[in-house]
Amino acid sequence: MKLSWADYISIAIHQTDLTLTSYIKNKLAPFNLAPEQNLILMLLWEQDGLSQNDIAEKLDKDKTNIARMVLNLEHKGFIERTISQHDRRSLKVYLSDKGCALGNEIIPITEEFNQLVTNGVTEDELKEFSRILTKMRNNVR
Repeated sequence: MKLSWADYISIAIHQTDLTLTSYIKNKLAPFNLAPEQNLILMLLWEQDGLSQNDIAEKLDKDKTNIARMVLNLEHKGFIERTISQHDRRSLKVYLSDKGCALGNEIIPITEEFNQLVTNGVTEDELKEFSRILTKMRNNVR
């Protein structure tokens, strides 16, 4: 049996991603911050001093895109890059004072956004949803 357009789970996921990304993009716009740049900062607010390779792995993004976003964040004054003492080929990424201060404004926005998105969803449902999404990603890999 041929699936109807509305039956493709990938379309539902895509439409949901577009809706969520559009919402958070509008919330971050006053801070001159794109959603993907925010993901990098969120990682650094949690653990400062990651390498660009660590960031690429955690976000499942290619190194070239991460390097471009990191450079952009550096130009905005949110981060600083230094050469790793252990591996001269590796760059470590650290929050600047401006980037640390930005966290005080952005983290509440991202927490509020997460609350909005997960409103009415139980912890067990979230765990199951995460498990299923991981399974789908692994199916495609």
